[in-house]
Amino acid sequence: MAKKPNQKLKILYLMKILLEKTDEKHLLTSQQIIEELSLYGINAERKSIYDDIEALRTFGIDIEMVKGKPTGYHILSRTFQLPELKLLVDGVQSCKFITYKKSMELIKKLESFASTYESQQLRRQIYVSNRIKCMNESIYYNVDKLHNAITANQQISFKYFQYTPDKECQFKKGGLPYQVSPFALTFDNENYYLVAFDAENDIIKHYRVDKMTELNLCAEERLGQDRFRAFDMAIYERKLFSMFNGQEYQLKISFANYLAGVVIDRFGKEVKIAHKDEDKFTAVVQVMLSPKFYGWLFAMGQDAKILEPPAVIADMKRQLQELIDIY
Repeated sequence: MAKKPNQKLKILYLMKILLEKTDEKHLLTSQQIIEELSLYGINAERKSIYDDIEALRTFGIDIEMVKGKPTGYHILSRTFQLPELKLLVDGVQSCKFITYKKSMELIKKLESFASTYESQQLRRQIYVSNRIKCMNESIYYNVDKLHNAITANQQISFKYFQYTPDKECQFKKGGLPYQVSPFALTFDNENYYLVAFDAENDIIKHYRVDKMTELNLCAEERLGQDRFRAFDMAIYERKLFSMFNGQEYQLKISFANYLAGVVIDRFGKEVKIAHKDEDKFTAVVQVMLSPKFYGWLFAMGQDAKILEPPAVIADMKRQLQELIDIY
């Protein structure tokens, strides 16, 4: 009797079944394994199952036989244990620089390292909190290109954009490309930044990677090597902004139009924005009040003003008066 086409793949399908459908709490008996194999068009006998399981053990798959009535088999240890996968899933989900779509793709791949039952726990982890995600899908590939450019000692070119009060992308420099020498990638306040040498202006600058598009490697070698030998990344990173927790308020704030990107970056694209006049817009935001928030607002000077509620306006005045008093 001729063998079925999948018969030669029996041991591979056996490994797939054990990896997907068993863990420490879920076992499969030899009869159940035979039934699972039949779904792939594979015939098997009990003795061949025992022999194949022993072959997989020799190969390095950690399969445990649990004696009982009936006796069952399960994968004992995997490349990643469930607590490790939960950490990785949380890391992917919390990273602002990875888009929601790409987060789901990566988490789906991580689920393949767990059994079907354990992967359900990983899916529950996705909804831990409503984090604002990056809106630029190309960042996932831009990071790889930037690492390649740094390794290859090549300059890069790209277009750089900001958001308008209408939440539309507006290219800087009128859409003309930037060309810089990339030297380092840094992660701060849930965003990826490229630190590079701008030869045209003879300065070291940083760029938000999720606001870069049409990124390409150039033939020219990097410039600014001497400047970066004296560059302290740790000091540079400490200059980046972060906020502390505090009592939550809903605020109405007036901003100059050019600050639209700053507001969207901080509060997400879903932030409520309304045009006030040709120079300003208002935004309604949820804020955890803290000295860091007041400092963030104060840095915008006269281009940002709290309109509501009165209690927060009074608190802002108090904060400013305290600063005046120490000077």
